[in-house]
Amino acid sequence: MTFSLVVRDGERFGIVASSSSPAVAARVAHLRPGVGAAASQNITDPTLGTSLLEGLADHGDAERALAGVTGAARNAKSIAYRQLTVVGRSGPGFAHSGTHTLGRYASATAEGAVAAGNMLCGEHIPGVLLDAYSAATGELEERLVIALKAAVAAGGEEGPVHSAGLAVVADVAWRVTDLRVDWADDPVDRLVELLAVWLPQRDDYVRRGLDPASAPSYGVPGDL
Repeated sequence: MTFSLVVRDGERFGIVASSSSPAVAARVAHLRPGVGAAASQNITDPTLGTSLLEGLADHGDAERALAGVTGAARNAKSIAYRQLTVVGRSGPGFAHSGTHTLGRYASATAEGAVAAGNMLCGEHIPGVLLDAYSAATGELEERLVIALKAAVAAGGEEGPVHSAGLAVVADVAWRVTDLRVDWADDPVDRLVELLAVWLPQRDDYVRRGLDPASAPSYGVPGDL
């Protein structure tokens, strides 16, 4: 149902994901500036993503944060149904895939990155995500979308995907990029189109939040 990539890029953290189910990014993507990023997928419990970030905020150790969530007594009856990934401020990414993860599933980790998926066409898909991201150039958002496109081209899920999303946090207290296609026949292509509109304006919107007097206006009625 879902494949995702979670990364650290300097002081930034990013997530990209796609799924056959609707509104994937609204449910699986969890990021906190200066702390880390996590994905909670496969029969999703979004509270687990929050718990992973709380662990990272407390001690900064991604492996320990994941162990704290998967080993918690309150999650004992359900953790076998969850697939989780997490990246902190240092070290590699870490992943958990419970024994009841749906269909063909897999994960792959690297320094500052982790990819995972379920209901996959093949176990190679997480590796494709990591390899394509590593080989890509450009802004973090662009590299994440390149990786997602590569995963879809390599087979992606067993069936067609219908939603996709991209989120990035940096050095302000909100998501500097938060793009979603919640239901479409071509969600990844639509996400690419959204990014092309958003990316040239991203930093201007950060300036609007920090210093509205110096931020540019786009000259439209009700300009926000």
